Amino acid sequence: MIYGTGMRFILLCIVFLVATTFQYCESAQGPAIGNPAGGEGPAGEEPGGNKPVGNKPLFKDFMGINGHFTFKPELYRQVCRLVRNYHNIEWDVNKVGDSTTLPETVNHINWKRDVYGPWKQNGFETDICLQFGSFGTGIPNLSDLCSLWKGKEQWAYDYGKRVATYFGPSGAEKLATSFEIDNEPGGRFDPVLHRILFKQMTGGIRAGDPKALILTPYVKAGESDDWAQGLSTIYADKDILPLYDVINIHTYATLPKSSTSENYWNRSYPEDPSLDYLKVVDQAIAWRNQYASGKKVWLTEFGYDACTPAAMEHRQGWMLKLNWQGATDLQQAQYLVRSFLAFAAKDVDRAYLYYYNDNDEASFHGASGLTRNFQPKMSFWAVKQLYATLGNYRLHRIVKNDAGKLFVYEFEHEGDKNKQGADSSKKIWVAWSPTGAKTQEKEGYQPREAKVTLIGLPGKPTHVTGMATTDGQAPEQKWEQAGNAAITLTIGESPVYIVMDKTK
Repeated sequence: MIYGTGMRFILLCIVFLVATTFQYCESAQGPAIGNPAGGEGPAGEEPGGNKPVGNKPLFKDFMGINGHFTFKPELYRQVCRLVRNYHNIEWDVNKVGDSTTLPETVNHINWKRDVYGPWKQNGFETDICLQFGSFGTGIPNLSDLCSLWKGKEQWAYDYGKRVATYFGPSGAEKLATSFEIDNEPGGRFDPVLHRILFKQMTGGIRAGDPKALILTPYVKAGESDDWAQGLSTIYADKDILPLYDVINIHTYATLPKSSTSENYWNRSYPEDPSLDYLKVVDQAIAWRNQYASGKKVWLTEFGYDACTPAAMEHRQGWMLKLNWQGATDLQQAQYLVRSFLAFAAKDVDRAYLYYYNDNDEASFHGASGLTRNFQPKMSFWAVKQLYATLGNYRLHRIVKNDAGKLFVYEFEHEGDKNKQGADSSKKIWVAWSPTGAKTQEKEGYQPREAKVTLIGLPGKPTHVTGMATTDGQAPEQKWEQAGNAAITLTIGESPVYIVMDKTK
């Protein structure tokens, strides 16, 4: 999406968990255990169950957030250690061809003192998205864009080298570890010019710091659109492949236009099979596997809007005409946590949520913050809990993946045998109902709950907690022993954490 320093955001309400209860038996490592409480009978080998997922990053090395100049690192370090910044080239120079004065900007902001230095001091690892801004898609006339860059190809190389030398991981400052070549140029950027500038700038970054990772702009499998470049445009070409390390994708759980509605801003829950939300991730991974083996895949934007009822009363323009609707505060929290879990199950190395803060504005991308006016929303506490609980764990296997009924993922402690004190026997199961509501249908929606029996647990639970939505201790989740390595509990649309310290 397009971002600026004046970007605003939103939030909505709260839903009550009211639902019918039924019994569901979980299959994992052993035979199914009967249902002691009645309801549905034992299940055998369930769909999507007991699948190992290969070597995954630790969750603390997976979870990221999009920031900007007003980002408060001392606040947001509670939710992750990876941050992405929108860094416009026009802030470094008045016009293409000017000499840079890094770390000073043209309006006398100091990148080291005011932005990246404090971020680093608070433990963040930074990805810098070098946006072309008014030197790119901000110029609607392609001929004017080409004229602006004519004869400035070497400058693009020199700028990339200067930025990487100063900010990169090998330099004295070590303020960033990766760089993106623009954000969302899509089909709006002249393709011939973009290819030239991509080659020049990546060449400069490589020369400035060979250890820095280089990302494509936002790309997708298939044809280009106004925001995303098609991966097949240049990124499989032999002269382009060596120039980047990471395929950079965005995805939002937006609903497609229909015959009855032109509104494609409203959203749905992450696992909704009618969405392209997770499908575009799979498509990008498939393209990578076929044409760019060895490249990483990072998801640098995803998110959900949630504003207050008071803000909804002030909707304007198309947001009002087409009945834009955000999620409730609770749904935003649920869907962000479940999105992180869904992306972790795919061959994705990082996922950065959008956004850090909002000003409670009822508009598309205007209410995506974890905080509202820098006051934590429910989503802040839920994401903080996810980070604190799973930070030193990695996804180990999919225990259960039954669409519309029950998802259970197993996480394993880092277990580095060369690191004293690490313990791979520590396991956590995360369970939830993969259901929810479209944002325009949230009024009157009855969230689903299900009484389930989970079997084949690798250890006895030491505690079971629900999803946090406030500061302080997360709510305890009631559960009962249901036989050898089995428990019965109620699962809803907020993920539940089942912590087991030792294997059986």
